[in-house]
Amino acid sequence: MPVESLLPLLLSIVYAGAALLAWARPTLAWRRAGAATTLASLITAAGIAASALDWIRTSALVLSMLTLVSLLGAVIAHYSQRYLDGEQGQPRYVAALLVTLGSVSTLVATDHLGLLLGAWIVSSFALHHLLTFYRDRPAAQSAAHKKFIASRLAELAMFGALLLIYREAGTLSIEQLTTQWRALPTLTWSLQAAAVLMVFGAMLKSAQLPLHGWLIQVMEAPTPVSALLHAGVVNIGGYVLIRLASLLELAPAAQALLVIGGSLTAVLASLVMITRISIKVRLAWSTCAQMGFMLMECGLGLYELAFLHLLAHSLYKAHAFLSAGSTVDQRRRADLAPVIHLPSPRRLIVAGAVAMPLTMLIAQGSALLWQVPLPGVELPAVALVVAALGLAPLLWPVRYRGRWRLGLGLVRVLLLTQTLLALHALACLLVPPAASSPPLLLSLWVAALFTALYAAQLWLTAYPRGRLALALHPRAYAGFHLDQRFTRLSFRILPPARAAAHDFGDH
Repeated sequence: MPVESLLPLLLSIVYAGAALLAWARPTLAWRRAGAATTLASLITAAGIAASALDWIRTSALVLSMLTLVSLLGAVIAHYSQRYLDGEQGQPRYVAALLVTLGSVSTLVATDHLGLLLGAWIVSSFALHHLLTFYRDRPAAQSAAHKKFIASRLAELAMFGALLLIYREAGTLSIEQLTTQWRALPTLTWSLQAAAVLMVFGAMLKSAQLPLHGWLIQVMEAPTPVSALLHAGVVNIGGYVLIRLASLLELAPAAQALLVIGGSLTAVLASLVMITRISIKVRLAWSTCAQMGFMLMECGLGLYELAFLHLLAHSLYKAHAFLSAGSTVDQRRRADLAPVIHLPSPRRLIVAGAVAMPLTMLIAQGSALLWQVPLPGVELPAVALVVAALGLAPLLWPVRYRGRWRLGLGLVRVLLLTQTLLALHALACLLVPPAASSPPLLLSLWVAALFTALYAAQLWLTAYPRGRLALALHPRAYAGFHLDQRFTRLSFRILPPARAAAHDFGDH
C-alpha cells in the first residue's frame, strides 16, 4: 500500500486515541498530548524515509506539510502546558487540540476530496472548542460564533463543488482527477462552477474581506490557540488550492476571483495593520493580509511561491504569537535606541522613486543569472515586480545615514533577492510550476495595485500628518467598516447564544 494511503489512517488513530485517553484520564492529559505529537512526528519521518526511493512530487508536497504540522503541533502542545498551568478545563483543551491536529494531519495526507472536506469540518468544530475555551468571555463567544457561520458557508460551497466534480469525473481521488484535468483542453461549465465554489470556500476559510472579522476578534482565545489558528489552520485554504492546481489552471473565473479578492484583501489589511497598537491584533491583520497574498499567488498560477509563502508564514506566525509575551521588553530596548530623524519629504519621495527601478533591475538581473545554471526555473515578471516593490523600502533614507549605509542597503537587497530565487528553485522541487504564464490582465492588475500601495506607503512616510494620512487613518483604523454588516446580518440570522448583543466591529 502506498505511503500516502497509510499516513491518514495512522495519524488519525494516533491523535484520536490520545484524545480519548486524555479525556478519560485528565491527570495524564498532557502526557498523552506529548506522546501523540512525538509519535506523529516519528510516523511522518518514517513516511519520508519510505518515500525516499520513490520521491514523487505529490509525496514531497504532502510530507513537507505533515512535517510542518507535526513540528507546530509539538511546539504548541509544549507551550500550552506551561501557558495553561493552573487553569481549569485543561483535559478538554488537550482533547480538542489533539482532535484538531489529527484532523488537519488527515486533511493534509489524504488523496480523497470527500475525506479532505470531512477532516476540514472536524478540525473546524474542534477549533471552535479551543476558541471558546474561556466560556465567560462574551467577545470570544461572539468571534467564534462568526467563524462558525463563515465555516459552514464555506463547507456548503465546497460540498456543492464536490458534487459537481463527482458527477463529471466519477471519482474524488485527487491523483485521478489531476490526470483527467491535465488531459482536458477546457473545462465544462459544471467544472468551472465547481472551481469557483472551491475558491469561494477557501477564501471564506482564509478570512478574506469582507468576511474576515472573526479572525481579528478571536484574540480572546489563549495565545497558543491563536498560534495554532494563524500558523496552521487558516493556511489550509492555500494548501487545498495548491492540490487542485490542475483544476484552477483551466478556470479563468476562479483565477480572477482569487487574484482580485486576494490582492484587495492583502492591500487593505496591510493598511489597517499599521494603525493597530495591540501586538496580537496587529498580527491578526497581518495574517489576513498574508492569506490574501497567498491566494493571489494561487490565482496567478504561482503555486510554488504560494507553498513557500505558506511554510514561511506558518513558522513566522507561530514564533510571533508564542513570543508575544516578550514584546514589552523588546519595546523597552527599542526606546533606548537612537532616534532616527526623517529626511526632508522631497528627498524621501525622490529616493523612493529611484529605489523602485533600482531594485527591479537587481531582481531582473539576478533572475537572468540564475537561468544559467537552472534554465528550467523561471520567476514570472509579476512576481519580480512585487518582490522589487517589497525590497525597495530598504533603500529609503530613513534606513541609513551616509553613503556607506546606502551601500549596505544595496547589499541587503542583493542578498535577499538571491535568497528568494534560491528558495523558489527549492520550492519548484516540491510543487510543480504552472504549465502556462500568469494571465496578462491579472498580472497588470496586481502590478498596478501593489505599485499604488508602494506609492501610498512612501507618501505616508514622507507626510505622516498630511491630508492623505488624516483622511486614511480613521477609515483604516475602523477596518474600512467592512465587518459591521456581516456581523449584524449573522447575528440576525443566527443569534449567538452567549455573546453580547452589540456589534464588536473591526477591533
